[in-house]
Amino acid sequence: MRNKIALEEHFAIDLTIEQSKIYAPGAVWEMLKSNLMDIEQQRLERMEQGGTEYSILSLNSPGIEGIPDAKQAIEVARRANDVLAEHVARHPSRLGGFAALPMQDPEAAARELERSVKDLGFHGFMVNGFSQVGDAENVVYYDAPQFADFWASAAALGKPFYMHPRDPLPSREPIYDGFPWLTAATWAFAVETSIHALRLMTSGLFDRNPGLQMILGHLGEGIPYNVWRVDHILKKAPRGLPCKRSVGEYLQENVYLTTSGNFRTQTLQSAMLEVGSDRIMYSVDYPFETHDEASQWFDTCSISETDRVKIGRENARRLFGLE
Repeated sequence: MRNKIALEEHFAIDLTIEQSKIYAPGAVWEMLKSNLMDIEQQRLERMEQGGTEYSILSLNSPGIEGIPDAKQAIEVARRANDVLAEHVARHPSRLGGFAALPMQDPEAAARELERSVKDLGFHGFMVNGFSQVGDAENVVYYDAPQFADFWASAAALGKPFYMHPRDPLPSREPIYDGFPWLTAATWAFAVETSIHALRLMTSGLFDRNPGLQMILGHLGEGIPYNVWRVDHILKKAPRGLPCKRSVGEYLQENVYLTTSGNFRTQTLQSAMLEVGSDRIMYSVDYPFETHDEASQWFDTCSISETDRVKIGRENARRLFGLE
């Protein structure tokens, strides 16, 4: 399929690139580093080879969220967004942007989001999980009360947000001690991100902001395949649950999924049965995954051509209002 749209595609700037070194040990790091820093050369060539017409780019993880000092986080976020905007301006028909935000300061994050959408033309924002605030061991999740005004501002702009993974802090999750192969994208990413997403859904965020849309990568970080059991147990034992609807309803009305880094037909089909093909969008997770592998799978996987066009392009066009 040609003319696909991808929206979990990453870049880095000089101030954030070293954060990704942990995910590519040895000789692999130099290639990953080069691909993250490049925006206008091999990235565009590989998009073309994989049939991707348009990519929405986002800062590498944990990015701004991994900077405990709020003042520095604000400065680096602005710098990253300005750098991305310069590249997008040179290739507006091929590239778009998600804002990086200093969530350590919700008021500053709201201002930077407004600037990124209204002045830079970005399509929304990406958060790389929790933020470290003030101290490297102090974390905040975005269901906290201090984010209420931020979410209202985000919803008023009418743009979606992408909830992207990051590893939990080792001090908070000792279950990974001695098992480094279970961290990052193997398992820890999905667990950390799915819990954060469930916190947002069950906190009442989407009751207060019913038009707000959240995007989850990797075909939903495991939530679609466990949502029946989540709702089943909560119905029997709500334990003070504050939200007004079931998680399954939020999943079908306030959440989109992408295929990023999860190129498995059976998993895609299961997600389609749970949320419908109108709520799934194509993505690669470049450069952590390749356009070749993503496109070779997606272009031939066992779904209808109608669904392929929806997932590959039309759902993203509708959500982001793309020409």
